[in-house]
Amino acid sequence: MRETIVDRAYAKTLLPPRKEDGHKGDFGKLLVLGGSVGYTGAPYLAASAAVHSGCGLVYLGVPESIWAVEAQKCVSAMPFPLPETDGRLCLAALDKMQDKLKGCDVLALGPGLGRRKETEQLVHALLWQVKEPLVLDADGLNALQGCTEKLDVRRGRVTILTPHDGEFARLTGRTLREIASSERTELASRFACEHGCILVLKGHRTRIALPDGRMLVNTSGCSALSKGGSGDVLTGLIASLLCQGMGAAEAAALGVWLHGRAGELLAQEMTAYCASPRELVMRGLGLAFRELLEA
Repeated sequence: MRETIVDRAYAKTLLPPRKEDGHKGDFGKLLVLGGSVGYTGAPYLAASAAVHSGCGLVYLGVPESIWAVEAQKCVSAMPFPLPETDGRLCLAALDKMQDKLKGCDVLALGPGLGRRKETEQLVHALLWQVKEPLVLDADGLNALQGCTEKLDVRRGRVTILTPHDGEFARLTGRTLREIASSERTELASRFACEHGCILVLKGHRTRIALPDGRMLVNTSGCSALSKGGSGDVLTGLIASLLCQGMGAAEAAALGVWLHGRAGELLAQEMTAYCASPRELVMRGLGLAFRELLEA
């Protein structure tokens, strides 16, 4: 297996130029779908991370019962309400989602989505119907437990999965001990090749497995990221870079490195104990981007 190390020098080669005379349409349109009663923070963090990493327009589709909360918090994105069942998105939302997606470049699916049978059916329907690049995280991944073959319909389309070890264990039917073993890299590569997707296996030295068998190994990050919500930030960041025209492998690699470096820089300022996912968005990403631009 051919491994490439993703360090500052490598990340610098990936950073896309930003036109001084560009307008918001030049930097892409993202649709984030997620959220549920009790989980309003996850979609907010994903959408905010996309805005704070250069995406031109970010739409946020959430269950109608939490729309007012998101509209108040997420002032830089454009939240809109969708049909729900018991506080979670349902199949009745599919048509409205597709109408909104027609004007978007990328879909980020899963942050705070919740786990219900009908929500899982919605995820399965979107996998089949959505032609745009897709970043799948959190409960979007959990919807594939025991049925990862549903991913195969997306062969030939850009699909990026961002599981942590627990989510990857559920996807593969393996134990956490197996996922954390010396076979971790091989398991990630095998999954990406079998399903024709990019697998971002989050953790210490995050692995990015490509469907052609290549493996990217990230070098940034620290325990400041070991908090609920950090993964939602990464989802929005990778989706944002895709919206700005980056290739899928490049967007995943740069997103993971910037995310890790943002955590490191925040930890230097306020310690890994005190850095939060919200500060990762509001301050950490800016520090990481600036450092890379000036490198």
